[in-house]
Amino acid sequence: MTDLIRAKEPFRFCTRLHLSELTGLRATTLGQLLALIKEVPGSCVYHHTHRFLQQHQYLSPEPPNDFAYWVTDIIGEDELGERLASIDTMQYSTIRDLREKIAATIENYLKDNPLAKLQFARSGEEFHFIKSVSFILPTNYAAYDLKEFSEILKKITIDSIYFHIFEARLRFEKPTNDFSFWIENSLGDKELAGSISGFDPYTRTLEDLRETLVRIIEKRISG
Repeated sequence: MTDLIRAKEPFRFCTRLHLSELTGLRATTLGQLLALIKEVPGSCVYHHTHRFLQQHQYLSPEPPNDFAYWVTDIIGEDELGERLASIDTMQYSTIRDLREKIAATIENYLKDNPLAKLQFARSGEEFHFIKSVSFILPTNYAAYDLKEFSEILKKITIDSIYFHIFEARLRFEKPTNDFSFWIENSLGDKELAGSISGFDPYTRTLEDLRETLVRIIEKRISG
């Protein structure tokens, strides 16, 4: 068993309350969708690319984002829908970069397919922009070493795991998820931090993500 290192600073777990709020903005064409994607708050882009993860926490994630779904099923532009669905969210460390990628994908498609601008959504099937409003709350949990960290991971809510893995990184423009950052900077374990930041959390349910994190950490402790 590896000797446990005491952290320079404890990891303090937070959790989140989430609300979805209508903005009143809607698009009926690809041109309107593109224009609004460029100007809506980042919380809108976040909502429409992470809604599946937030609402279907126990199902296997298939994060075709809301933009891809609407473009394919409502506008009927399958090729563009595939391009949008294939955007690897994991590659983008900020909402700004993700927004620019989505906008560029639509913009380039419209340049090559100008007739796509003539496609209109039927009444009642417009794309309605929604923003994600989060309230971040501290919990009573704090970990000073990997064993405490692992034990807390087993019992905190999936909202807490979601916040520290996804939301803290993207919405607050952090270089990596909170867990990896703490492990590297407070425990000095770059190898473990890299293992956690290296796997794709978007391909897992939140419960599977919890189990994977615990397994990796416990293997490190016993190694």
